[in-house]
Amino acid sequence: MQITQSRRQFLTTLSLAAGARLIGTPAALAAEGTLETTSVRLANRHSLCNAPQHVAEQLLRIEGFTEIRYIEVAAEATAGAIAGGNVDFSMAHASYWIPALDAGQPVVLLAGVHVGCFELFARDGIHGVADLKGKSVGVGALGNSSHIFLAATAAHVGLDPANDILWVTNPKVKPLELFAGGKIDAFIASPPEPQELRARNVGHVIFNSSVDRPWSQYFCCMLGGNKEFVQKHPVATKRVLRAILKATDLCAREPAGMARQMVDRGFTDRYDYALQALGEVPYDKWREYDAEDTVRFYSLRLHEIGMIKSSPQKIIADGTDWRFLNELKRELKV
Repeated sequence: MQITQSRRQFLTTLSLAAGARLIGTPAALAAEGTLETTSVRLANRHSLCNAPQHVAEQLLRIEGFTEIRYIEVAAEATAGAIAGGNVDFSMAHASYWIPALDAGQPVVLLAGVHVGCFELFARDGIHGVADLKGKSVGVGALGNSSHIFLAATAAHVGLDPANDILWVTNPKVKPLELFAGGKIDAFIASPPEPQELRARNVGHVIFNSSVDRPWSQYFCCMLGGNKEFVQKHPVATKRVLRAILKATDLCAREPAGMARQMVDRGFTDRYDYALQALGEVPYDKWREYDAEDTVRFYSLRLHEIGMIKSSPQKIIADGTDWRFLNELKRELKV
């Protein structure tokens, strides 16, 4: 699927970016060398957490890309789509990438993009993650970001996520509706789901990864790419990352404009939920947090519960490349 912008949306993005001093000059781009490819494919995940990659299209065009496609990908299939060469880049939760790297899939992590967005909603009588023992918890699919993240969270408080929690998936009914209908005890939600549950006055939040330690001290979503693309196209890779990080800055500085773009371009339906989410997710931390420390933290958690076999050192050595991020931290100073 290729999503295009109207002239109004084009001018909105351009003016916002120029106003925020986020556009590189043609001379600066030329100094980096010639783009090895002008085509790039991003995963279309319909998640507000991934807002930066969804609103980055015009910034990618400014970087020199002429063919920008958003490919429909199920959340749990993102790493496989990138490893298989069907998608070039996508954001996903940090913990989600670790099992793929442990399995040796040709994926490489390039940067942390923003801090937490998960919220754990529960029924009355459940006051903390430890209270999930013996309870039913809804996730979109086993192996997706919410499942892996909550498994690591449960293990951190002493639960055995494989045996102490009844994981519930239903391909016909979304976990949010199962929870709202009283069919499950808890639900790990990501935007715009927390905004909808609060609007419907359903359940209460016992955990918010944006503010609750230790999870709030690490990146939530990180950008991963196809390893072969990154190796063969270093100039293109840097420009993709720069566009997404510029878009991240726009999400932090101009949430109203970015929320409108998300709706206008069909990535989400509700402007009010989008605006709330973009105002709540910390998009302004990518310069401050340590991407490698995030990978180390989640690798340790997943290793402790037997979800991966590789050491954190091996995951970092084989599955990360921070060269472009380090260059852009120096370049995109505010």
